[in-house]
Amino acid sequence: MIYGAMKFSIGGSLKLAFRPWVEGLENVPAEGPAILASNHLSFSDSFFLPAVLDRKVTFIAKAEYFTTPGVKGRLTAAFFKGVGQLPVDRSGARGAGEAAIKAGIEVIEGGGLFGIYPEGTRSPDGRLYRGKPGGLARVALATGAPVIPVAMIDTEKIQPPGKVLPKLMRPGIKIGKPLDFSRYQGMDGDRFILRSVTDEVMYEIMKLSGQEYVDIYATAAKRQLAEAEKAAKEAVKAEIAAREESGA
Repeated sequence: MIYGAMKFSIGGSLKLAFRPWVEGLENVPAEGPAILASNHLSFSDSFFLPAVLDRKVTFIAKAEYFTTPGVKGRLTAAFFKGVGQLPVDRSGARGAGEAAIKAGIEVIEGGGLFGIYPEGTRSPDGRLYRGKPGGLARVALATGAPVIPVAMIDTEKIQPPGKVLPKLMRPGIKIGKPLDFSRYQGMDGDRFILRSVTDEVMYEIMKLSGQEYVDIYATAAKRQLAEAEKAAKEAVKAEIAAREESGA
């Protein structure tokens, strides 16, 4: 009931205001389990995709969204529960990964749609980054559920970093044909199989999205960008200090 109410209010508002276009809706089964594997450009991805689907989609979210104290914390927790988010404790990479896999398997075993971002985090520059071979592939191989590649288009342009008000524009969603990995079911302990499955899904996402592919993890790219920004600031400070010292 809560999900339906939130979908009607938030999803309806999003569709009315932004008018997202969609291709491939027929590739999402009307019933039964499936994994929706999407690129990740914006925080809004987890709202636009469910808004255009008739079925409930369950994503995972940071546990902090559900445990923050106070009135604001309770409202935040109610909101994320209402839009179908599952809390996952991310304290420790391995623990977070196992929790996400367990959550995904439970959704699939319940006959639902499980949404996941194989990149693990939002793209820092709009390009498509290497998929992490843990959650997506392990859930798919443990359950035999089909994997449906999804491409979010232009969602990062709606509210770029530093912008308070969103830009009213039409984002897009492309949904590809289901990928069947049942031939590998039960082989979720083989890292080479996990890598192969993940790469195949990322290739399909790349074809749908038209993004440039970068064969490193998005987390590494973000770290490189942060280091470069820090180095640039330090260089400016050093130059200013040198000018002051020389009396220029």
